[in-house]
Amino acid sequence: MYRAVSANKRNTIIIMLIFFGLIGGLAWLSAVYLNGGWSVSLMIFAIALSYAAFEYFLAGRIAMSINGAREITRKDNPLLWNTVENLTITEGLPMPRVFVIEDDAPNAFATGRNPKNAMVAATTGLLDVMNKRELTAVMAHELGHVKNYDILVATIVFGLVSVISLICDIILRITIFSDSRDRNPIFLIVGLAAAIISPIVALLTQLAVSRQREYLADATSVLTTADTDGMVRALEKLKQFGKPLQKENTSTAHLFINNPLKAGFFSKVFSTHPPIDERIKRLQNNAEKM
Repeated sequence: MYRAVSANKRNTIIIMLIFFGLIGGLAWLSAVYLNGGWSVSLMIFAIALSYAAFEYFLAGRIAMSINGAREITRKDNPLLWNTVENLTITEGLPMPRVFVIEDDAPNAFATGRNPKNAMVAATTGLLDVMNKRELTAVMAHELGHVKNYDILVATIVFGLVSVISLICDIILRITIFSDSRDRNPIFLIVGLAAAIISPIVALLTQLAVSRQREYLADATSVLTTADTDGMVRALEKLKQFGKPLQKENTSTAHLFINNPLKAGFFSKVFSTHPPIDERIKRLQNNAEKM
C-alpha cells in the first residue's frame, strides 16, 4: 500500500510534466496565431498556470458545487457521519467534511487537495440502497482515495484539463473567426489539429490514472474493514441500481465510485471506471491475500 501511495506521488509529477508540455505547446501556438513572440507565449503560459493554481485550490469546492452537494453535520445524518468518523479513526486520518447529494442514483466520491482538506459525498440514493455494512465499505473506498493521495492526482488533473480545454477553446475560436487570408494555412491546420488532439490526450491520461485508482481504492476498503464480502456486495448493488446522476458532469465523473454518466458508445470506450464485474472478480481472486 505504501508503494501505491509513493507511485501516486510519482504519477502526479509525471502527469504535471505531460500537461505542462501540452499547455506550453498550446500557449506557443496561441501566440503564433496572435502574431506574438515568446513574450506573448510566456504570458499565455503564465495565465494558464495561474488559472490551474486557482482550480487546484478551489477544485474540491467546485466539484461539490457542480454536483449540488450539501454539507451536513452529525445531527443531519448520524449514520453517514458516524461511519465516516469511525473509519477515519481506524485509518488515523483527519475527519473530512461530509456532504450529501440529493439524487436517486447510488454513488459517492471524495475530493480535496490532501487528507487535511478532504471532502466526501454520498447521494441519497446510495444511503437508501446500502445497509450499514455496505455503506461502510463504500465510504472506506472513498477514504482510500484520501489515504492513497488519489484525490491529489484527481485534483491536479481536474485543474490542468480545465486549462487545456480553455486554451483549446481559444484556439478554435481564433481559427473559426479569423480571416484565413491573414493566416498561414499550415498554422491553421496545426492549430485545429492541436485543439482537437490535446483534449483527447488529456482525457486518455485521466482515464489511465482513474481506472487504476478505483482498483486500489477497492483493495484499500477491504484492508481497512477486513470485509471483502461487504465491498463485493456494495459493488453488486451499484451495478444493480446504478444509473446516471441527474446533474451529469464529465469533468467530475472520474471522482465517483461508479460511472455517473449515461451509457453510450463513447462513455464505455472512454469510461473513467473499470467494469464492476472486473472489480468484483479482482476482489474475490485476492480475498485470501487481503
